[in-house]
Amino acid sequence: MTDKTDITSLFPKELEAFIASLGEGKFRAKQISEWIVRGAQFHEMTNLSKALREKLSERCMVVPIRISESIQSKIDGTEKYLYELSDGNLIEGVRMRYHHGDTLCVSTQVGCRMGCAFCASTLDGCVRNLTAGEMLSQVIQVNRHIRETEGEGRIHNVVLMGSGEPLDNYDEVVRFLRLLNEPQGLNISLRNVSLSTCGIVPQMKRLAKEGLPVTLSVSLHAPNDAIRRKLMPISNAYGMGELLDACRYYIENTGRRVIFEYAMVRDVNSDFSCADELAKRLRGMQCHVNLIPLNDVKERNLLSTTEKEIQAFQRRLEDKHVSVTRRREMGDDIQGACGQLRRSRLNQTD
Repeated sequence: MTDKTDITSLFPKELEAFIASLGEGKFRAKQISEWIVRGAQFHEMTNLSKALREKLSERCMVVPIRISESIQSKIDGTEKYLYELSDGNLIEGVRMRYHHGDTLCVSTQVGCRMGCAFCASTLDGCVRNLTAGEMLSQVIQVNRHIRETEGEGRIHNVVLMGSGEPLDNYDEVVRFLRLLNEPQGLNISLRNVSLSTCGIVPQMKRLAKEGLPVTLSVSLHAPNDAIRRKLMPISNAYGMGELLDACRYYIENTGRRVIFEYAMVRDVNSDFSCADELAKRLRGMQCHVNLIPLNDVKERNLLSTTEKEIQAFQRRLEDKHVSVTRRREMGDDIQGACGQLRRSRLNQTD
């Protein structure tokens, strides 16, 4: 990381104070903010003096990532991005097109240390946390990319489901969420944001009290502790009972339902006994189950279920009065699953 100030991570009042410390008028902060959300570099900020632009270039970073590669699916238009950070690290993101607006999957860490058995992001561990500015820059840079390649359009919805565990980078993620919602910035409603966690219980409870109306998506993937421990090491720290209590706490404090992600793994969590136990555990909770066809990761010896098995599992849950859908698969032809593109590019340089 550089010693330069990452001004993309600053709130408007913080940017005003920083600009004032440079001997400039506070009104410059608003001008700079308008350029930041457009993804501009300092030399493009044409309503600033040359001297100020040079001063900013010497002392600051702005939009501290760049899109180094983009790949678009021929199947559904999903677009995968490989970003390069200022220190040379790589992260990735996915833009998904829906009738209600484009959604961007945002990364919160370089890699991940949670060790979930079905995830490519965690295979090499966590390199470092991302700053709020680096997270925000993913949205900013994709917006600029859309304007430059399509003429118009922008990101309407954000899911924190890229590489990394958001609640393992708690303070920067919360700052990012507040910046994302900033009226002078991107001004994206937090009701259009989903945050996915493997289940760090203390941070889930902490998030419930932040006053941020984001949708909490919990990677559950099992109906009991015995199965969940095979798939998710975090369950050795926080059992199912404790996790589900934290979900109820989140619902009570936010009024938002919780989404449970459930990757279907053959011969592990996909038979009717699992469906029945899951339905029993979730009874009476304001929640929704999202069934996910497993993305094969060659480094893991886990197999996906058939479409017939997914549909049967879904019907079983519906019969038990559980709200459930099967996740739509997107970007299958462009390594759409989290961590796959980054890992393939890292392997090319080994």
